[in-house]
Order: sequence, then structure tokens, then C-alpha cells
Amino acid sequence: MLIKYEFLKILRKKSALIVMAISLILTGFLFGLPVMQYQTYNQDGVMKGTAGIAYEKEQYAKLSVPLSEEYIADTIREVQELFKSPAHVGYDGNERFLIGDAYWNGVAPREKLLNLIANNYSSPNENLGYNNLPDLDITSGAFFYQRMKKRMETLLNDPSRALSNEQKEYWSGMADDVDIPLQYGYYEGWEVIISSFELLMFAVLAICIVIAPVFSGEYQEGTDAVILSGKYGKTKLITAKIAASFLFGTVAFMLHIILAWGLPLAAFGVDGWNLPLQIANTAIPYPFTFLQAVLMNTGIIYLVLLAMIGLTLLLSARMKSPYLVLVVMVLVLFIPMFLTPNGTTGAYNLTLFLLPYRVAMPEFSKYISYQLGGLVLDALAVRAILYALLTVIMLPLARLGFQKHQVA
Repeated sequence: MLIKYEFLKILRKKSALIVMAISLILTGFLFGLPVMQYQTYNQDGVMKGTAGIAYEKEQYAKLSVPLSEEYIADTIREVQELFKSPAHVGYDGNERFLIGDAYWNGVAPREKLLNLIANNYSSPNENLGYNNLPDLDITSGAFFYQRMKKRMETLLNDPSRALSNEQKEYWSGMADDVDIPLQYGYYEGWEVIISSFELLMFAVLAICIVIAPVFSGEYQEGTDAVILSGKYGKTKLITAKIAASFLFGTVAFMLHIILAWGLPLAAFGVDGWNLPLQIANTAIPYPFTFLQAVLMNTGIIYLVLLAMIGLTLLLSARMKSPYLVLVVMVLVLFIPMFLTPNGTTGAYNLTLFLLPYRVAMPEFSKYISYQLGGLVLDALAVRAILYALLTVIMLPLARLGFQKHQVA
């Protein structure tokens, strides 16, 4: 009953409803923006919004195939044949590219796939497109997956990454679990979600804004003396306040997730949920499907939320004004937005990748790992462990902070 009372107490505040309404509208706008701004092209011109999405999905219907060595070799040969005719080739003074029907019929419907194939043969820090495919010698075969493994080894051995042998073995072992041949297909909806995860930090902040007065609000209203002098004021009521805060945070988070997932998937479809991440970038070592990747990172953001609720409650118990709590939370959540990593190793970078705003970015292709002795963990695992521990640490401190509060 106490938990229910405290939960309803949070909900009944007009400020809480206003903040949540604004946050949900903002989340809907930000995750709906890729749908509204989506555009693709055909020979007749630009196609926008739902019409463009429908056209793109129709093109992909022919590309839902396993990327076998034979299929990739045949695809490369088809592009190489197109480049053999001077009438099909344009030149901008820097590089060659296909023009006219050769481009619109032979490349445009599958340009994303062709760029993926070309990039698999690139060197570190190099970005190749379909127009580099004529330079490949596939007389003996494409050796796509052999090249995929070699490219990953090159990335792992890049001196700028400064990875230990244990870390290299860790990533190589993880990449070995990727099923080949890769199954290709349409995955636009899931790609939009993965590329927009950090936008959920606004939802986390909104939830913290609502929870900020849980303890400090009692100080402002002068009800702290009544609560702390009551029979259960320092025991059950504090537990109820904490439980209600986490319950509210969980419900609010789920509403935001429904919007964040629902809008892109409603527009682009759920197609691609079971496809491997490697069809977006062959350098990704995680053996996840798009659905698994989205679930994994959503779970980590939820753990961040729990830790931030814990921190908000701790600050609320220690500070007499909810506004001071909010100032601290804004700094904690958004200062990392203005800090840019200059690599993937070193104390500065490894710390930056663990700060709230950066944690929302999955960084699937960056080989970010943490080592303690012979133990190696990737960024996703460390983030989950860290924020779970922070939550466990914050709760007793928040409880103690309110219990020890000196009534004026």
C-alpha cells in the first residue's frame, strides 16, 4: 500500500505529467524524424517518406539471399562488366562511376550491398564503394570470408589500437561465432533504432526530473519532520519511496521504448530482425542479429536508467532543492556529449566510453575492451556490470541520506 501511495503521489503531480508528455512527444519526434526525412531515388527522381520506403523494400525483395562465395563473385563480375563499356562510365576528375541505365538498373537497386562487398576488401581507415570493384582480381574466386577474417586481423593488429594478445584472441574468438555465409536482406528499421539510441538519454533525464523531488520535495514542503518522526518514516516509507521511483522509471522507460521502437518498425517494417549485424559492416565481431543487438543495448540503457534513478535519489536525499539535483543530473548525463574519444584505448577513452551518454551508443564495430590481468571483457559487458553495481551502491546511500537528515 505504501508503494502504491508513493507511486500515485508521483503520478498526481502536474509537473510530472507535463514533463513526461513533453518527453514522449520529443522521443516520438526524434525517432519519427528518419521516417519523415527518408528519401531514395530512381530514374524519375526523388521518392520521399512512405512512398520511398515502399519502393526500397520492393528492391530489397530480390536481394534477400545468402551471401555465398559464388553469389558475391558473380555480383562483382556483373559490376566489372558494366565498367568495361565506356558509354556506361562517367569520370569527375577523381574517380570513375557508372551513369545512365547502367547505374539505375545495375547498381542503384543494390548499391548498399555493393558498397558492403567493396568495403570488405578495404584497408583500415579506408572506405571503398562499388566503383572500386573493377580493381579486384577474382579470377580464382572472391574469397570474401577469407578476406573478412583477414581484414579483422589487420584491424586488431593496427598499432593505434594497442590491443594486447589476450584482447586480440578475445575478439577473434567472438568473430569466429558469426555464422557464414551471411544472410542478406532489408533491415532499415533496425538500423534506424541502433543509430538513434543516444536520443533516449533525454527520456532518462525526464524520468530523473520527475523523481528529483522524492526526498528533497519533502524538505521544501516541510513534511520531512512528520515523516521522519513517524513509526515507519525511517524504514518502510523510505523503501516505498525508492520502490515507487524505480517502478515509475520502469513504466516510463517502457513507454518511451514503445515509441522509439514502434515508429521506425511501423514505418520500415520488422524485416531484418533475424539478420546478422555483419551485413551492415563486416568488421563487426559480435555474433548478434539486429534484434539481439537492439535488445542488448536497450537492456544496458535500462541499467543506466536504474543507476541514474539511484543517483537522483541519493542527491535528492542530500540536497534541499530538487533544482540542484537536476543541475547535477544534467551535467552527469550530457557533459559526455561534448567529449570526443581520440581512439579506443587509453584511460581517457576507456573512461569516456563508460559515461552515460556514450554508453547509449553500442559501438559494435570499435573493438572496445577492458582487461584485468588475464580477464578480457568487451564494452557491453563492462557497461552492464558497472551500472548494475552503481545501482546497488546508490540505493543504501540514498536510504541512509534520508534517514540521517537533520530536520530544521
